[in-house]
Amino acid sequence: MTVTAWWFSEGNTLPHGDMRRVALGKTHKIKGEVVPCENGLHASVRAIDALSYAPGNIVWRVECGGTVVQENDKLACSERTYISGGIDVSDTLRKFARMCALDVVHLWDAPEIVVQYLKTGDESIRDAAWDAVGAAERDAARAAVGAAERCTGAWDAAWNASWDAAQAASRDASRAAERDAAWDAALAKQNRRLTRMLREAINGKEQEK
Repeated sequence: MTVTAWWFSEGNTLPHGDMRRVALGKTHKIKGEVVPCENGLHASVRAIDALSYAPGNIVWRVECGGTVVQENDKLACSERTYISGGIDVSDTLRKFARMCALDVVHLWDAPEIVVQYLKTGDESIRDAAWDAVGAAERDAARAAVGAAERCTGAWDAAWNASWDAAQAASRDASRAAERDAAWDAALAKQNRRLTRMLREAINGKEQEK
């Protein structure tokens, strides 16, 4: 059984003290029983789910094999091969964060400077946009505007903006089932967008070689 999935890394070595080098074409294996979050090499079938576990801005497409144990938003496996990617997608994730914020910008009276920054990513107005959105305290926009340097990393800003936008999109639903459906629809839309953007980034990098 093999599953193609997404995985993010902070650098070019495995985390949690493993320190084995990550590289395209390389396969890592682990010993022992595969138990998600305890023992295994992890990844997510959906890009948006992989983003929620990301420790950094480097994206990989991976093939998971051997023993594969799947959960709702992630899987653990005994073998993981790095088949494409290995590139820093910080700019892509910042743009994604801005697009998520724009999805729900109509739900509040956003200052024009904020809307302009979210649409353009113009760094010359970012500080002014931050001041404006900071006063308004709108989470999705705050995460997106702060993505350049105020958040821990672009992956952090992207996930926060995605989460907050999905929450805003589902907030007005009167029933729990309707909120859940709106939440799922918002994340599905974001996953389609993020998947497309990451693939474009990977393909663009490969064409440069």
